[in-house]
Amino acid sequence: MSARLEQEKATLQMMLNLYCRGHHQTEGELCPQCQELLKYALARLDHCKFGENKTTCAKCPVHCYKPEMRQKIKEVMGYSGPKMIYTHPVAAIRHLFDGLKSIGR
Repeated sequence: MSARLEQEKATLQMMLNLYCRGHHQTEGELCPQCQELLKYALARLDHCKFGENKTTCAKCPVHCYKPEMRQKIKEVMGYSGPKMIYTHPVAAIRHLFDGLKSIGR
């Protein structure tokens, strides 16, 4: 597994933790619904064909999520993204820069 995908997994975990805490009032562990979404998203990352050259999912030309899961992850990212700058500033800035990359560079 590439360092880039491991970084993406860590960012995804942070975002889901923020979302779950804010929407499902959890502390420490994710609720079953968020655990399911995390498991699904991590499996998608494990099979990402772009590897080290991966951009953020929103910019990816291949949408590998099922439509309902894609909608859920968009909701999580829309909520958590702005909060990341306060809770995990380095990860947030890194994610912003990754979003500027294009596939194939």
